[in-house]
Amino acid sequence: MAANAQEPSPPRWAQTLLNWWAHPDTAEEVQGDLLELYDYWVRTQGRRRANWRYSLSALKLLRPLAKPTNVPGMKSPSRYTDQYRSPLFLSPAMLRNYIKIAFRNLTRNKVFSGINLLGLSTGITVCLLIFLFIMNEFSVDNFHKNGKSIYRVMRGIEHEGKEVAVSYLSGPYTPALLTDFKGQITQAVRVNPTDALVTIQTKSFHERKIVDVDPNFFTFFSFPLLKGDPATVLTDPASVVLTESTAKKYFGSVDNALGKIVEIDKNLPVKVTGIAQDVPANSHLDFDLVLPLENYKDRSYMTVWINNGLYTYVQLAPTVSAAQVERSFPRFMDKYMGAILKQAGFHFKLSLTPLSDIYFENAAFDSVKHGDRKAVYIFLSIAILILLVACINFMNLSTVRAVDRSKEIGVRKVLGAVKGHLVWQFIGESLLLATLSCVLSVGLMILVMPFYKQLLGYPLNLAVYALPIVLFLIGIILVVGFLSGSYPAFILAAFSPIQALKGKLRLGKGGTSLRQVLVVVQFSISILLMLGTAIGTQQMSYLKNKQLGYNKAQTLVIPIDNDDIYNFVLNHKAELLAQTQIEAVSMMSGAPGGFFDGLMFDVEAHTNRWKARSEFADFDFVKTLGLKIIAGRDLSPQYPTDTTQAALINRTAAARLGWTPEQAVGKWIKNTQRDSTNRTIVGVVEDFNFLSLKEAIEPLVITASPDRRAALIRLRPGNLTATVEMIQQIYARTRPAYPLEYRFLDQQFDQLYQTDLRQQTILSVFAGLAIFIACLGLFGLATFSAQQRTKEIGVRKALGASVGSIVTLLSSDFLKPVSIALLIASPVAWWAMSQWLQSFAYRIDIAWWLFPLTGLLVVGIALLTVSFQSIKAALTDPVKSLRSE
Repeated sequence: MAANAQEPSPPRWAQTLLNWWAHPDTAEEVQGDLLELYDYWVRTQGRRRANWRYSLSALKLLRPLAKPTNVPGMKSPSRYTDQYRSPLFLSPAMLRNYIKIAFRNLTRNKVFSGINLLGLSTGITVCLLIFLFIMNEFSVDNFHKNGKSIYRVMRGIEHEGKEVAVSYLSGPYTPALLTDFKGQITQAVRVNPTDALVTIQTKSFHERKIVDVDPNFFTFFSFPLLKGDPATVLTDPASVVLTESTAKKYFGSVDNALGKIVEIDKNLPVKVTGIAQDVPANSHLDFDLVLPLENYKDRSYMTVWINNGLYTYVQLAPTVSAAQVERSFPRFMDKYMGAILKQAGFHFKLSLTPLSDIYFENAAFDSVKHGDRKAVYIFLSIAILILLVACINFMNLSTVRAVDRSKEIGVRKVLGAVKGHLVWQFIGESLLLATLSCVLSVGLMILVMPFYKQLLGYPLNLAVYALPIVLFLIGIILVVGFLSGSYPAFILAAFSPIQALKGKLRLGKGGTSLRQVLVVVQFSISILLMLGTAIGTQQMSYLKNKQLGYNKAQTLVIPIDNDDIYNFVLNHKAELLAQTQIEAVSMMSGAPGGFFDGLMFDVEAHTNRWKARSEFADFDFVKTLGLKIIAGRDLSPQYPTDTTQAALINRTAAARLGWTPEQAVGKWIKNTQRDSTNRTIVGVVEDFNFLSLKEAIEPLVITASPDRRAALIRLRPGNLTATVEMIQQIYARTRPAYPLEYRFLDQQFDQLYQTDLRQQTILSVFAGLAIFIACLGLFGLATFSAQQRTKEIGVRKALGASVGSIVTLLSSDFLKPVSIALLIASPVAWWAMSQWLQSFAYRIDIAWWLFPLTGLLVVGIALLTVSFQSIKAALTDPVKSLRSE
C-alpha cells in the first residue's frame, strides 16, 4: 500500500477537468489511454515533463469551449453533454480552416484582392506617415525631465493694435528675477543663439548653430551628454561642448575630440570639455556648439536693460503657478525698467510661456523652431479621410463580391453553419486583409521615408517610435478590420440559403444605393483635396510673381555678421562699383523679407509717440532696390546733414500720420532711442513689400544711421556666375577668415514661405493618393458591373446596340455619383480655403472656373478608370456573352 501511495499520478485538476468535460461514451477509454501514456512519459522523460504533457493532452481532447447544458434533477451534467450550446468561439481546427479559406479567396480573386490590398496599404501608409509627423510635433520638448515646471519669459509689445510676443530679453533680467522671486523661481538660464567662426588648426568653419549659455544649461535642460559632467562641463569660461556630429566633423571621433582646443572667432581659444548627443528633431532649441555666456559678460546685451538679445528660461518651484509669478511682473518692470520705458516711449509687459507651448507659439518673434498646430490638425484630418476612402473601397468590393460567394454561404448554412460563425469568418477575412495591408504599408513607409524626410525638412527616428507604430498598426488592424468588414459580413451572413443555392441572389436596390453613397463620399474627399491643392498652388504662385515694389532680380544679399564681411563691403565698395558687371551696392540694417526694427518716434504736430518700422541704410539704398521717390528727394551725400538730420518715409507712413506725400516733406521726426536731434522728412518713397506678404505694408522710416547687418549688390544682366566669381576673388584678396556667404534676393521667397511650400507639396501628394485609391475602387466596381451585366450586354449587342452606346451605358452609372461628389465638395473646399487664405495679407480671389475645371478633370479620370472595363465588355462576342449564364 505504501509503495502504491508513492507512485506518480497525473495532475488532479487535469483529471477532474477531463472527467467533467469528456463525452460519457468515450471518457473511460480516453482516460485509460492517457494514464498508460503518462506512465510511459514518467519512465522516459521524468515526472515534471509527464505532468506537463498529460495536462496539454487533456486540454487538446476537450470539446473547445463547449458548455454542457444542465438538466433539472440530474446530478452530473457530463452525462448529457450531447445537449451543447453553440460555442462562443471557434476551435483551432475551425480557425485553421477559415484561414485557409480566406487565403484561397484572396488568391482566387486576384484582381479584387489586389485592389483591396493596394488601396488599403496605400491608405495605411499615408496614415503611418502622418502619424509619425503628428507624434513628432506633439512630442517636442517632452524629453526634458523638469519640462512641466520650465517657462520662457516673454515680452508683450503692442503693435498695429495687436499684442506681439517677443522672446528676447537682456542679460540683467535673469539675476534680477532670481533675486526678486526668490523661493518662487528656483533656477534660470540664459540662451544666446549666435554664429561664429570655429577654427581647428588650419581648418575653419562658419557655424550658425551656436548657443552661449549659463553654466547650469545641461542641468536645467535634459540634453544628454556622452562625455562630461552636466554640472561642471561649462563652469570654466574657456570650455566648449560639441554635439556628437560636430565632434566627428572636427576630429573624426568623439574620443579624439575630448580635451582638444578650438578657436572661436580667431580670438577665443576653448577646450572641448563635453560631448552632447545630437539635438533631437523634437526640440525647439537646436545647436552644434555650446559656449559659456561668461565670455561675453561685457557685451551691451549683458549689461544694458533695453538691449535685448537673449532667451530667458525659468524653473518654478513645485507649489508656485505661472499666474502667481505673472501677477508680480508689473511691479518688477516698474522697479527696473519704469524710467527707461518712459523715456523711450515704449510699453511692454512680461509673461511666462510653458516649455511645452513654445513650439506652437506662432505669434512669437524668435529664431527657434516653430510648428503650426493648425497644419497638424489638417494633416490628421487628411489621414482620416484617406483611410476612410480606402475602407469604403473594401466595403464596396466585399459587398459586390457577395454574389460570387452566395453558393458557398448557402452550402455552409445547409450544413449547419450559424449566422454568428459566418459573421466571424468574414470579419476574420477582413482582419487578415488588414494585417497583410499593414505589413505591406510598413515596407512602403520605409521605401518612401527618405523622400518624406526631405519634404518635412527634418529627420524622423523610426526606432524612437517603434512601440507607438506597432500599437498604431494594431489599432488600424482592429478598426479597419471590424468597421470595414462588419457591413459586408452581416450582409453575406444574412443571405437566404435556398436563394443562394439557386443562384438567384441579388443585392437589391438598398445595397446598390449604399454603394453609390459610398462612392460619392470617396470622390467628395478626393475632390476636396484636389481643390485645396489647386487653390493653394494658385496662392503660392500669386505670391511668387507679385510685384513687390522693388527690383529683386539679379541682386545678391550678403549677411554682415562678422568684421571681415563688414570691412570688405565698406572698404571695397568703390572697387565693386568700378566693375562694369555691378550696377549698385548698398549696406543696410535689414534686407527685404528680413527683420526691420520697430521703434518709437516723436512726430511734428502729434502729441502721442508713434511706432514705425525702421531701416538704417547708406545713401545708395533707394537706388540699389530701385525704389520710386513720389515726393521730395532721396538721401544724398551731397547734403552733409542728411546723415543725422534727414529721413525718408514710405507712403503708408505718411498716410498713417495724416499727410499726403507732398505734405509730409518738410515735417520733422525723431527716433526716441537713436536720435539726439529732429530729422526732417526730405522725401517719400512708394510703398514696397519689405515684410512677408502674409503681413500688410507697415509704416517705414529710412535714415542714414550707422547700422549695417546686410549688403545688397545688384548685378547687370549677363553672366551672373562669372560676376559672382569676380566678387569672390576681390573678397579673397582681403585674406578673410570668414567665407563669403550670399543668396539671391529673388530666392528669399522660398525661405519666407518654406513651411507653406512644404505643406502644399505634401497636400498635393496626398490628394493624388486619395484620387488613386478612389479610382482603384471605381475600377473594381466597374469590373464587377461588367461581369454581372454580361448577358444584358450580349442581348443588347444582338439587338444592334453599338459599342459606343454600351460603353456609355456602363460608364454613366459611375459618372453620376462623381458629379454629385463635385457638388458636395465644392462649397466645402471654398469655405475651407477661404479660411486658409485669411492668413495672407495679399491673396487671390478664388476663381469660379476652378470648380468646373476640377470636376471635368475628376470626371475624366473616372471615365478613364471605368472605360477600360466598359470597352472590354462592349467588344465581347455576344454569343459568348449569352452563353455565360
